[in-house]
Amino acid sequence: MELQNDSSSKDGRQGNGGVNNGAVFTYEESLAAVGTGKFHLLLLLLCGWAVSSDAVEVLSVSFLLPSATCDLHLDSQDKGWLNAIVFVGMMVGGYVWGSLADKSGRRSVLMWSLTVNGLGGLLSSVSQVFWLFLVFRFISGIGVGGSIPVIFTYFTEFQARSRRGSMISVLATFWMAGNILAAGLAWLVIPHTSLGYFSSEFKYNSWRIFIALCTVPSLTSAAIFVLMPESPKFLLKYGREDEAIKVLKKIHRSNKSTAPFNISGLVLSLDETGKKDGGTVGVEESVDVKKGGGGCCGALCSMWENTLTLFRPRLRSVTCLLLIVNFTIAFGYYGLFMWFPEIFNRIDKNGGTMCEPGNKNDNSTSSNGTAVCEPVGDIVYLEGFLTAVSNLPGNLLTIALMDRIGRKILLASSMVISGLSVFFLWFVHERWQNILMSCIFGAVSTIGFNALDVLQTELFPTDVRSTAFGVQTGIMRIAAILGNVIFGLLVDVHCAIPMILVAALMAFGGLVSLRLPNTMGLDIH
Repeated sequence: MELQNDSSSKDGRQGNGGVNNGAVFTYEESLAAVGTGKFHLLLLLLCGWAVSSDAVEVLSVSFLLPSATCDLHLDSQDKGWLNAIVFVGMMVGGYVWGSLADKSGRRSVLMWSLTVNGLGGLLSSVSQVFWLFLVFRFISGIGVGGSIPVIFTYFTEFQARSRRGSMISVLATFWMAGNILAAGLAWLVIPHTSLGYFSSEFKYNSWRIFIALCTVPSLTSAAIFVLMPESPKFLLKYGREDEAIKVLKKIHRSNKSTAPFNISGLVLSLDETGKKDGGTVGVEESVDVKKGGGGCCGALCSMWENTLTLFRPRLRSVTCLLLIVNFTIAFGYYGLFMWFPEIFNRIDKNGGTMCEPGNKNDNSTSSNGTAVCEPVGDIVYLEGFLTAVSNLPGNLLTIALMDRIGRKILLASSMVISGLSVFFLWFVHERWQNILMSCIFGAVSTIGFNALDVLQTELFPTDVRSTAFGVQTGIMRIAAILGNVIFGLLVDVHCAIPMILVAALMAFGGLVSLRLPNTMGLDIH
């Protein structure tokens, strides 16, 4: 395998076919030199499993709502808050964990956030009252909010420029895998109402077993991350060059690359004169290893300083544009997608369509307004499963096109088309049409999320990358909270109102995204 160097021979390097003893590598050159092999496959599978665990935890509530309604005495507003509470936790966790990852390292933050995610979910499964269930879902959300931004940051820092876009797109497809896993588990477990333990004071029925099973991916991911190395990019950025070189050498051995990797020094990039430099011109800045001091006060100061950096002239425009895009796509997607199982259940019981419910079952509520407990039909979970599987074409398309036509075009076109598909949900009158349009919405929206994941990891420098991702996901969680609560308030009035909101916001966000820079082929290291 030949080294993929873009520059001519200098500083002891060779342009092709290898590197002389004692060579000083830039970080991008080192990633090309270690090759792609066993390590990157294991990295993809582990980070992908962690992404799947986050998807399972976020989406699991939407699948349990139809069955948990009677056990937890839920009305539509309660369901809206139950869907939203995980996003409240994610909003807090994304910012705090992301900032800690920029100061303390990616790997340790991943392990702790995934553990919090799993434990919160496990405790929620045994909660017998609504308020306690809500608290533990919030705690689980704090864990999810930390792992999502840090996973993508960690994974990106092992990827060479030539394969970065497609590899991040592949990683993003694991969200779909988690969605399918959650839908499949719900379909297999929840309808079997005889499963579990029942007494006068404690119930552990099928939907609670489903929640417990949903914690397995996060807890196993946390355990496996113990075996993984710290990001060499993070180590180098904070002056730990020897440790970074050791990690890269281990990756080279694991990949069994045929190219030599005789390295004596490692720097971030070349400056404008072609001289080895510790930072990337116009993107990276040197980092003071002692920045922010030590202890809790130091961590808070570092967190605040990193946040301020995002709104200084160098990054302000990109930060604000991404905040708008994140808000609009999250309000639209999560405000609607999380309600699909509940809407399908209403159609199954009462007939009609999404915005025109029928009256097939007029005995769905008792005289005091509470829901009558009835088994949820398998068809509800089958429809949820089909909606989850519909993401597959969108994921395959992003893998194929991300490094060909660019992130920005995929993001803008996806959001506009998603908005149009939501608008047409209002007009369909057959059940199969509802399912078809829901699948189209899920498939097309996935393209936008994948493109956004790639852009957010490429547009910010190393020392604030996780913080930036945390801030962006924070605004995304606010939008998801608002989307779910507003949908819960309005779905019983007339669903045309939230539908129009979703359609308009997603189309607007798509147009705003056209002002973002194009990062395809850029050296972000």
